[in-house]
Amino acid sequence: MRYLLLLRGDETAAANAGPEMAQRCHQWAAEVAERGVEQVGTGLRPPAEAKTLRVRDGEVLLTDGPFAETKEQVGGFVVLECPDRRTAVEVASRHPWAEAGTLELREIPGAPTVS
Repeated sequence: MRYLLLLRGDETAAANAGPEMAQRCHQWAAEVAERGVEQVGTGLRPPAEAKTLRVRDGEVLLTDGPFAETKEQVGGFVVLECPDRRTAVEVASRHPWAEAGTLELREIPGAPTVS
């Protein structure tokens, strides 16, 4: 089963996490890759660099920044391949970002395997 792990947080969480957090995240990624459960994942550029795109009546509407009116934004993602939800939760709970921000885990039903 495939799961999408969204890493969310506000910009202060990222700033307060410090450079050690990035190192710990890389270590976590190496561990889950060794277990064979990580398919793909990466951090994202800051929300200030985001563009929101909508199409209304055939017209493309492009806006600067994220559209959601919330303090927390998506800062990265990981696609996991786990035999069941229990394993996915166990793997996700070890991600260092859980200490600074929020992790959201969702099953990707019927998703093809990333190679």
